[in-house]
Amino acid sequence: MTEDLPASRARGSVHGPEREGRQIALAVVFEAEFGQRTATRVLERRLAEGDIGERAAAQATRIVSAVVTNRDTIDATIEQVAPQYPVVQLARIDRALLRCAVGELLHCPTTPARVAISEWVELARTYSGEPTRRLMNGALGRVADEVAQNENAGNERDTTSPPDLGSVTDTVTQAHTEGTRE
Repeated sequence: MTEDLPASRARGSVHGPEREGRQIALAVVFEAEFGQRTATRVLERRLAEGDIGERAAAQATRIVSAVVTNRDTIDATIEQVAPQYPVVQLARIDRALLRCAVGELLHCPTTPARVAISEWVELARTYSGEPTRRLMNGALGRVADEVAQNENAGNERDTTSPPDLGSVTDTVTQAHTEGTRE
C-alpha cells in the first residue's frame, strides 16, 4: 500500500527529495535567465510559497548558491569542455541545465559525481531532449574526470578557477553528435 511509503517512493522515484531539489534549482536558474528577478530572489519566493520538503529545499539552495556564487567559473568551464557551444548562444533551458549541473559537480562535494551526472542527464532528457542529453553527458563526464584527477592530486573539489580540460574538448563534440558514454 502506498500510504506506508515515503512520498518519494509512492511517486516511484528513489531519489525523491534530491531530484525535486534539482528540479527546483533548474526552475529557479531558468526563471532568473529572463532577468526580472535574481536567482536568489526567485528561490526565496519558491521556498516561501511551495510545499517543499526540507531535503529538497536544502538541495535546491546548495545548487542555486553554487551557480550564483560561481557563475563565471561555471561558464568558463562550460566554454572549456564545449567550446563549439558558447554559453551565451545556448537555449535558456540548456544554459540553465548546464550551469546547475556543472555547479553541482564542482561546488557540491557531498554529491557523488556519478549521481550528479546521471541525474542531470536525465533532467536534460526530460526538459530539453536527446541532443542536450548527449551534450550534458559528454561535458559532465569531462568535468568529472578533471575533478577526480584534481582530487587525486590533493586539490579540493570546490575550486575558484575552471579545471584545465585541455585536449578533451573534442570528445564532447563527438559525444554530442555520435552518442553517449553511458
